[in-house]
Amino acid sequence: MIEFRGVGPAGFTERLETVISIYTAAMNPPADQIAGRKTIMRNHGTYPYFRCYFAELRDSSPQLPTSERQIVGFAYGFRGVPGQWWHDVVLRALQDELGPEAANAWLGFAFELAEIHVHPDYQGKGIGRAMIRTLCAGRPERSAVLSTHDQPTAARHLYASMGFTDLLTKFVFPGGYEEYAIAGRPLPLP
Repeated sequence: MIEFRGVGPAGFTERLETVISIYTAAMNPPADQIAGRKTIMRNHGTYPYFRCYFAELRDSSPQLPTSERQIVGFAYGFRGVPGQWWHDVVLRALQDELGPEAANAWLGFAFELAEIHVHPDYQGKGIGRAMIRTLCAGRPERSAVLSTHDQPTAARHLYASMGFTDLLTKFVFPGGYEEYAIAGRPLPLP
């Protein structure tokens, strides 16, 4: 059975090694990028209105302490504000592509879904969808936004099935080379 447990910045940081191992299994990044990703994730935990959920595997044994539960997925986000790298880069690109009014409508009061990952052994079981719903439930922001590889991936299909629409495609972040799609949808989720 999978249960979702919300944690704040301290609980997130406490399990950062587990988070990184799931991220690595799901995304298979180059080894030289993992330390930087870990630093970025730790920094994300300091952002305003940070929220994280762990998808934890529970067996039929008595209640396990949270430190002994197997985490098979995680998702987190926060309110995007000026001064955050992703927020500022995407806002400028949206302003250039859609105009200032549309860019502000999407990012002016947005919940940024920063990371959503499920260990490959548990993918395809609805965990990612449930984590997104749980993460977005009760959010006061007017939209949820995210970036994902601009390829026909399972993640891209999941976001589209949940009503996320492409705001930008073939977007390359400064200093990068991979193409991303920036997607958004109004909140609340149905």
